[in-house]
Amino acid sequence: MIVAIDGLAASGKGTLAKRLAEALGFAHLDSGLIYRAVAWKVLQDGGADLESAAIFAAIGLRAEDLTNPDLRTEIVAKAASKVAAIPEVRKAVLDFQRNFAKSPPGGAKGAVLDGRDIGTVVCPEADVKIFVTATPEERARRRFEELKPTHPHLTLDAVKADLADRDRRDTERPIAPAVPAPDAHLLDTTNLSIDSVVAKAKALVSGAVS
Repeated sequence: MIVAIDGLAASGKGTLAKRLAEALGFAHLDSGLIYRAVAWKVLQDGGADLESAAIFAAIGLRAEDLTNPDLRTEIVAKAASKVAAIPEVRKAVLDFQRNFAKSPPGGAKGAVLDGRDIGTVVCPEADVKIFVTATPEERARRRFEELKPTHPHLTLDAVKADLADRDRRDTERPIAPAVPAPDAHLLDTTNLSIDSVVAKAKALVSGAVS
């Protein structure tokens, strides 16, 4: 079984996907880490031609590469935005995502993938598609609370502005925009606890199985 979870930044899709996969015994793929994993390999290559190194890294990507804690660093994030613009890298990443969904690692009986275009582009055949939403104010509050410990000078207004810009880029980009699939279930997490969100998602999966 394939479960596709999409949504905008700070909507709660990543936390939901991880918790749902654990509850179901499914493999989980955080699509946001894939380009970071490619970028990290390029950085380790040290000064090699960016495009060639990125393509080579993307083609050789393995699921265990996504567990590297160094992927969360700012330098890797910046490099990821560069490698993500390379068409051949995007194709290799798409192949990786689809292979993960069809053949989950560790012998898992299913896969939960989260991102922005899983249900529309990566796995349009997914058994369950969920598009996670929350109000812009709530998403900004969540991101602000997440970043505050490491960015003491950050303001809530700055986070709101950054999310608004990111939303515009994600939803208006010509290739694979972050929009719900026609058959996706909309799940508003604004006033829900994570336990309630997971329960609702589990009910959707159960409904698809029965």
